[in-house]
Amino acid sequence: MVGSTGRVTGRIGPGLVGEVLVHVRERHTTEAFLAHPAVPGESMAIGTQVVVVEYQPPRTVYVALL
Repeated sequence: MVGSTGRVTGRIGPGLVGEVLVHVRERHTTEAFLAHPAVPGESMAIGTQVVVVEYQPPRTVYVALL
């Protein structure tokens, strides 16, 4: 999961839990995950491409700008 890329589908920012669609290589699918910024205080608009830097099962990821 770490290193996978995706696209923001629900705004990510301070005090917000956003959403990203991530391509999951192991299952050959694209899935939605709850998302937080890897850099505290950073915001990401809908449509922004991101990379997963941390994964917390079952459906939470921390992402950074690609």
